[in-house]
Amino acid sequence: MKAIPPGFGELHGPLDVSRAAMAVLDGAGRVVGWSPAAVELLGYAPSEVLGRPFTDLVTDTAAPELLPGLRRVLWVRRRAGHTVRLAVAVLTLLPGEAEAHGDADGHAGLRAELSQGTHPARLLAMADAAESEQWDALQSMLRGLATESPVGLAIYDTRLRVVWTNAALYAEMGPADYAGVGPDDMVTHGLVLSPGMPGTLEEVMNAVLTTGEPVLDLHYRGRPPSAPDRDHVWSCSYYRLEDTAGSPLGVCEETIDITERYLAQQRLDLLVRAGSSVGTTLDIMRTAREFAAVTTPHFADSVTIDLLEAVFDGDRPPRPATTSTATSEEASDASDTPETAETAETAETAETAETAETAETAETAAMVRVWPPGDDRPPAALRPVRAPNLLAVPLRAEGVDLGVAAFGWEHRRNPFDPGELAVADELAARLAVCIANARRYAREHAAALMLQRSLLPRLLPQLSAVELAYRYLPADSRAGVGGDWFDVIALSGTRVGLVVGDVVGHGLGAAATMGRLRASVRALARMDLAPDELLARLDDLVNQGIDERAAVRAAGDDLPEDEALGVTCLYAVYDPVSGSCTMARAGHPLPAVVNPYEGTVDFPDLPPGPPLGLGGLPFESAELTLPAGSLLALFTDGLVRRRDRDLDDQLDTLGTVLTRSARPLDDLCDEAVEALLPAPEDDDAALLLVRTRVLGRDQVAVWELEADPQAVGRARAAAAAQVREWGLGEDLLFTTELVVSELVTNAIRHAAAGPIQLRLIRDQTLICEVSDSGHTSPHLRYAAGDDEGGRGLFLVAQTTQQWGTRYTPTGKTIWAEQALPAANPRED
Repeated sequence: MKAIPPGFGELHGPLDVSRAAMAVLDGAGRVVGWSPAAVELLGYAPSEVLGRPFTDLVTDTAAPELLPGLRRVLWVRRRAGHTVRLAVAVLTLLPGEAEAHGDADGHAGLRAELSQGTHPARLLAMADAAESEQWDALQSMLRGLATESPVGLAIYDTRLRVVWTNAALYAEMGPADYAGVGPDDMVTHGLVLSPGMPGTLEEVMNAVLTTGEPVLDLHYRGRPPSAPDRDHVWSCSYYRLEDTAGSPLGVCEETIDITERYLAQQRLDLLVRAGSSVGTTLDIMRTAREFAAVTTPHFADSVTIDLLEAVFDGDRPPRPATTSTATSEEASDASDTPETAETAETAETAETAETAETAETAETAAMVRVWPPGDDRPPAALRPVRAPNLLAVPLRAEGVDLGVAAFGWEHRRNPFDPGELAVADELAARLAVCIANARRYAREHAAALMLQRSLLPRLLPQLSAVELAYRYLPADSRAGVGGDWFDVIALSGTRVGLVVGDVVGHGLGAAATMGRLRASVRALARMDLAPDELLARLDDLVNQGIDERAAVRAAGDDLPEDEALGVTCLYAVYDPVSGSCTMARAGHPLPAVVNPYEGTVDFPDLPPGPPLGLGGLPFESAELTLPAGSLLALFTDGLVRRRDRDLDDQLDTLGTVLTRSARPLDDLCDEAVEALLPAPEDDDAALLLVRTRVLGRDQVAVWELEADPQAVGRARAAAAAQVREWGLGEDLLFTTELVVSELVTNAIRHAAAGPIQLRLIRDQTLICEVSDSGHTSPHLRYAAGDDEGGRGLFLVAQTTQQWGTRYTPTGKTIWAEQALPAANPRED
């Protein structure tokens, strides 16, 4: 065939004139021409079909009339007997063209044959229907991709230069001639966002062209010619184009603008990070730094947080004049011009995790300011404000204004979109809740700390028996106030009681429990109980309280947990006259003792006892003899027990510090704390250092007396002589004689048979002690006017500062103290 009939230029693929099976029909529909391709397709030789109506080959029950312009699928019988689906196109064949076709097919008299019938001559193009339909679908898809698809397409040659783009990419990028343009030159400010990918699109496409491996869903940011001032984000995919031999022809690029989806995902991720990373502590400054680390540079270039002074003090800020809940979308502009109303858009971020470099930037980006003191009114700036490169959002929680968070951008001209305003409001709301929690905690922590400090000794007593120093370190703000405590109690006979305890838990409950136990220990210590007996009494009190609370709960009342369960305590009594120290512990760490002569540190193995409130084993005391100048360290578990250090190493470190026992005790306390607790911990720590002293022989006078009434006079005379020797004055002489006389008389009259001892101690007071083997304590009573006796202890109580009884393993001791004359202070 030397010519293509009209309309055949529109036929492509299987029905193309160069490929299709061709048949020529005369006006009556008889076959007058049969191409070799038709022979191959249907199996009929030209002699078997020429002159026959073509419809004889069609098996359709209602075979259509083969009119020009017809294009449809017919069932046609092959010579082998079975039918096949054929795509058929019918076109008009003009006379000149028919001769050409007839000559080409070698049929004589074709002109006369074509002129027969009522219809003009026709040309049939035939092809396999399935092949034709596949071709049509492919062509439809290609036309759709080129003209209707929303996906941007570009084809690059092997030099990675654009040779073709579809309508979607042209419309998206803007009107321009992209032929010959490289992939990184189609937009400005281009940046590959996907982690692990090369830095430019040309490098990505080079790899695709070289390896044949496609790249899918690569995120790329840039500014197209259609929007030179606004960043867009695309999802890009690349694959290699090859010829039939597999040789590369170029690279195809598919792009989808995902700017809105990408920004929405970034904003959602930002809010998720803010929810998990902001407010991890109840410290306002740390919360501000966490907020800056999340929002900069992912949302803004800088953050400024202005807070009312009352927030830092833990007070409740004043309520606003109105109950407005305006958001950033209702913000007032800082200027009347449209330009100043424009604010920043979200700074898009790379899809990589936050780096240390970003965190460092965030540390310096946050600035927390306090409104000037004295101005209790919320400043006028506590309202939404939008200005060039600035978005200020009020911080409001629980109906009160806390401050304002201002987001700033260095280079920005575009106005905020609704999504950014919503993100700013959500971020500010999250920060406001965290600051409100921190403010509330600051108030509660301050109250608990005040309670705790009021329950701890503010000033240790100045005693002749010991030199004292201490350090108390409350838990950091995250853990809250704890229940560790210590105490130093002056006892009779110049003795001193030393207490260290640890209450489980933190907060007001632990502080209140600590206060109750400390008061109980002081009351029991005043009874001159031995350490083991004191702990037993204290344990009974704790168990009694636990039982009472359990009964209240059983009755239906709701009570908070009592931290008294499992309290540890160590109680020691040091006697400077004998140099002995008696200790007992209830589940508490062992003390450290430093020998003043050898410089060695020892942790004496005291008998173990269960923590208070647990019951079980009884408490036992152990007695140590401490030379003058010995250093005794009592501490709570929080000083030596840390998660990141071994307990034995901590104790060794403490021992190393204590070996420098000649140094001032305050210096030793500081060194121990610095070595053991270099950073704030989540548990309280208490350290009490005690350097022992021993009273000199010239300060103590002792007499052994017989249980004889005549011994009263000898005791009175000996005591008077000693008072004169000490130069304490005549006034003290008279009262001393009276006290000695009454106490010795009571011992002789009421005590069981056995030795009686009189002891005078000159310390900060003059102490008179009478010891006997009896175990009954005398009672103060008021004698009637006609009673002959019963006035002795009454006179002692009236003439001395205080008096009392303490029990010993061999009996009891009745003691009385008198103030020294002001003109005769105690000599060291």
